[in-house]
This record gives sequence, C-alpha cells and structure tokens, in this order.
Amino acid sequence: MLSITLAGCSSGADEGGRSGDAPTVVGGAVTQAEFVSDIEAVGTAFANEQTVITSPVTERIEKLGFADGDVVRRGAMIAQLSRGEESADLNAVEARAREADKKLDRLAALQKRGFATDAAVDEQLALRDGARADANAIRSRISDRVIRAPFSGVLSLRTISPGTVVTSGSPIATISDISSIKLDFTVPEAFLTSIEKRQVIEARSAAYQDQSFFGTIDNIDPLVDPLSRSITVRAILPNNSGLLRPGMLLTVRIVSETRTGLAIPETALIAQGDQNFVFVVDKEGIARRTSIEVGLRSDGMIEVLSGVALGTKIVADGTVKVRDDAPVKAVLPVGKSPSKSKAVSGRDAKAKGADR
Repeated sequence: MLSITLAGCSSGADEGGRSGDAPTVVGGAVTQAEFVSDIEAVGTAFANEQTVITSPVTERIEKLGFADGDVVRRGAMIAQLSRGEESADLNAVEARAREADKKLDRLAALQKRGFATDAAVDEQLALRDGARADANAIRSRISDRVIRAPFSGVLSLRTISPGTVVTSGSPIATISDISSIKLDFTVPEAFLTSIEKRQVIEARSAAYQDQSFFGTIDNIDPLVDPLSRSITVRAILPNNSGLLRPGMLLTVRIVSETRTGLAIPETALIAQGDQNFVFVVDKEGIARRTSIEVGLRSDGMIEVLSGVALGTKIVADGTVKVRDDAPVKAVLPVGKSPSKSKAVSGRDAKAKGADR
C-alpha cells in the first residue's frame, strides 16, 4: 500500500529505554463535521377518512352502483335496495293528502258563506297536514334505500351481489379517502421536547425501498402511556400518487437537531466500560491513551465533546497493536489528508414505534 509516514520511530531501543519495532497503524487527525441527531420510529398508515358503508334496513339489494376498487365522489350511488312496498305506501298516502286538501278547500269556501264551522275547518286542516307528514316519512324511508357515498374516496373489493338480502347494519363496502395519509407512531417520552407540530418527517415503506415520503407532524397525543412510557404522534403525508395504502407499516425519521462538532473515525475509539479513549500521537511518534467524551455517531464517525482538540494526530485504525506511551508508525493512504469532513448524518435515536 502506498503510504505517507506521519510520525515514526526507528526499531530498537529508544531514548526512553523502549525496545522493539514500532507497530504500523493508520494515522489520522481530529476533524470537524456536521452531525444530525434524529429519531427513528415505526408507525402504521391510516386513511384520511375511512368508514364501512352499511345497510340501514333489512332489505333485498336491487342494484349496485360500483365495481371493485372504484373511485367515487361524495353522493354517488353505492347500492339501491328494494323499495316497492314503500313506493306503494307513498302513492296511497299522497292520494289521501290530495283528497284532504280538496276537502279543506271546499270547507274553506263554505266557511266564508257561513255553512262550515271553524272547528270543522281546523279538523280537516289537521287531517291534510297529517297526510303530508306521512308522505314525507315514507319518502325518507325510500331515501334510506338508496345508499350513497358519504365522501369522495376509493371503494373496497365487492363482496355482495344484486339479489342479496342484507340486514340492518350489514356491510356493503368500505370507502377510504387516501388523498392524504395519517401516520401514527410512538416515541419514548424522553423525546417529547424534540418534537413539535408542523415538524417535517420522512417515512419509508418496504414496498418502495428507494423512495421517501415527506409529511409534517399534525398532532401529539397529550397523554403518555403509563405502561410503555411512550407518546403517540400523528403525522400527515400527502398521497397524491396513491402509493401509500391504509394499514402499511412505515419507518419514520425525524430530524431533531443539527450541529457541527469535532469528529473521529469509529475505528479510533477504544471503549472500556463507560469510558472512552483514543491514542493521541505526539511529535515524537509516541502514542498516549487519552480519555474523551463522545456524542453523536453516524456513518462511521463519532462526535467528540471533550478530551482532544481540532487537528490532534490520532491512531485512526489498528489500536489493538498499540501500547500506551509506546512508539508507533502512523501512515495514511496517498491523497488522504485530515481536512474538514463533509456533513454527515448523526446518530439514530431509535424509538420503537407501536404497530397499531
């Protein structure tokens, strides 16, 4: 491998009484990078509006007005139930109302001539109004036998046929408005201060692995689950393409913080219990184990909060060969320099979302 020696030491005994060949390691330096802290969760997609259309009465289906998966507008006819008996009743009541109206006119004329009493006119008026009310009630029952879409949306697969006798409450079809999707997911209560309304979220589905769907947080449940100590968050995702479907499992990513800080490669870190160290290489090529405090992690980089300064030479890889306070020969691939890193994504604060 072509290499550039950053710091070295000749084999054999050195001035400090050390002996043996200095191990060759990959050298590096503390750089500066942008870290993004994000929250990950798993959620379930729901339709913007969804309901099961049921029969209001027990009756036989005369006609269906939809096919499997049809997109319908609000008010579209979904099914028509038999209404022959109601139509006959309506004709009879309307005839009675017309006759009562004619009789009322005759009584009113007689009243003006003094041949009919006010009581007789009032009684006939009540009969006429009662017939009209009965007619309106029958029209309402007839209207109930024409089942219409309560809102615009897509209909489910058809499971019934004309001629089927349905009882009151029997399902006829499910209609879903999927022009936008409600995405419900949960995050631990510890992240409550990191989320807010109108915050942008990114969602991904196993069905479309190379595509991201973006939306915003619409609401945050005011109650914390006392068992899981988590809180439910609802986001709204535009779904003009119709790719997202109710019931899909989606992974959610929320960017909660972006900051620039010192960074080292993950391979440079030495973790012992709850303590973290790196080997710092001085001007004489001596590696000394140095305690550091770490922060965010991502894409092979670790944020350093304290312990070393920008530009400090370190052992970037090969730490297993290094002894504390011993010489090393640190090399880097040709063309590699410890310059400022490009922006990298920070650690994923994973919150296991509840699959509803």
